[in-house]
Amino acid sequence: MNPVGHPLKQRPLSKGLIISGIIGIALFIMFQVFPSLLGGAPEGSTAVISKDVARNNAAAFAAQKLGYTVSDGEWNITYQSDSSFFGYMSREKLLEDYSKKKLDQRYPYDVYHAAFTPAGQNGTLLTVNLNMYTGQAVSFARGAAVPGGNSRSGSHSIAASEEETPLSLAQKEQLARPWLKEWGVNPAKLQIEPGSSSSGLAYTDSSVTVGESRLQYQFTFDGGDVSSFKPGFAAPGWHNTYVDSQKSLATKLTLYGYGLPTIALGILALIYSILKRSHTSFKRGLFLSTVHFLIMMATTYNMLPETSGDNVEARVTAIVMFVIYVLYSLLMSSLLYFSLVGGDGLWRKEEGMNPWPRAKEPGYGQYVLDSIRAGYVWAFVLLGVQTLMFILLSLTLHNWSTTDASQSPYNMRYAWLLPVVAWLAGLSEEAIYRLFGIRMLKKIVRSTLVASLITTLIWAFGHTLYPIYPISSRPIELTVIGLLFSYIFLRYGFIAVMFSHVVFDSILMGVTLIFMKESVNVWAGIFAIVMPFLVAYIVYLFNRSKTPGDPEVINPVI
Repeated sequence: MNPVGHPLKQRPLSKGLIISGIIGIALFIMFQVFPSLLGGAPEGSTAVISKDVARNNAAAFAAQKLGYTVSDGEWNITYQSDSSFFGYMSREKLLEDYSKKKLDQRYPYDVYHAAFTPAGQNGTLLTVNLNMYTGQAVSFARGAAVPGGNSRSGSHSIAASEEETPLSLAQKEQLARPWLKEWGVNPAKLQIEPGSSSSGLAYTDSSVTVGESRLQYQFTFDGGDVSSFKPGFAAPGWHNTYVDSQKSLATKLTLYGYGLPTIALGILALIYSILKRSHTSFKRGLFLSTVHFLIMMATTYNMLPETSGDNVEARVTAIVMFVIYVLYSLLMSSLLYFSLVGGDGLWRKEEGMNPWPRAKEPGYGQYVLDSIRAGYVWAFVLLGVQTLMFILLSLTLHNWSTTDASQSPYNMRYAWLLPVVAWLAGLSEEAIYRLFGIRMLKKIVRSTLVASLITTLIWAFGHTLYPIYPISSRPIELTVIGLLFSYIFLRYGFIAVMFSHVVFDSILMGVTLIFMKESVNVWAGIFAIVMPFLVAYIVYLFNRSKTPGDPEVINPVI
């Protein structure tokens, strides 16, 4: 970090740090990239089908198997995942066995969920789940649509009507038999699950198990016909109870450990922006805050549910969601703005340090270029540290993760836009918790290390709602990562730590896109990884004429 008034000069990268970066990226590729590549699609599959293919296959199934004429009315194709069952298999190390038995082909936990209204069937909703790799229909449901279904997560509600004359067990078996035959199942080898409702029927195949879960074929009936058919597995009750308790704990940690302290930091940032205005400029944070707001708006649009047809209720809901997120985005961008202004003023006034150089300062272009080099090397180190943390937590806390359809790129309008989120995190989190937070907390605790630890814990608690269990494993991992971010900031300044965070997240999100295998996403993933360098190089080109007179090596803050 540069002292105020000194020519800009970024700290050189040591040979040991560069070697650590090479080791870090090698560990990441070896233990995170390769296993995901080897354990991705079901055997014999290459890539996920497109949503257009899913729509056509769902329409063909509806016409051929259910007798519906499919029109060009409202359609909604979303990715849906049985996170409960996937989490159970992940926790009990059953995923590999599930794939070897090829159960993931006939009973996939990840599906495309096609919801639409058949022609001439106003008020009726038909949903068909399809294997994302083969396009084969794996379950369906039909009935009266319930308003307010959650299209963001791929969930659509169908109302169950009360039959005047409940079907007898024999009648339900007779209706279920053709569908079991369609699936190649012999009803004689199945056991009827006791306790089925008057409108439902469940068969169990005890010969096919996944851990404690047995294969089931579940039916519901309405109007003297099968209204839904779903074959597959379900996680044991004790697993769901555990996950619910962990989610409750995560919500409390997010609210009290992250939400309230972050709001407090925002208020303090506003106050100190005013108090230290003579040592900074209110113009400085405008550009980055505006960029942050525009990226948040693009991300919001990208996450809104995509529907076809003229569903007024869905469009109104989408508009209301968008307005709410606009207000939230304004709040977060304002928090970023005052953190930039207040943090810059605090460091300049209290420490005599220049953590965030101005573009007009001599040597700025080369400083930015050197900062992006440091950003990439440190991002490689961080990826290696994260990999080691995953291994350590797996051996000690036996942590595991599951899927989250609500945050999946498969549910985005444009999956290739996913990596822009990396810039949101790199800008806002480093400004709030490092640039402003560390110096603000140091005024109270009188220790840079303690201030770094407190702000890191606040930041870490903000990530506990991720589907990684036990919940305690995520704050432990991110406390280590966050302290390293703090170290990078104190040694190399705000621009370097911002780039290291952006590169770190861009690599993770870029690899996610590459795993999707579709050419546009593969290229988008590659571009996301190199984009931070391109941005830095453009800044360098616009500022390379400003060279320092006689730069000197800076003393570290710590």
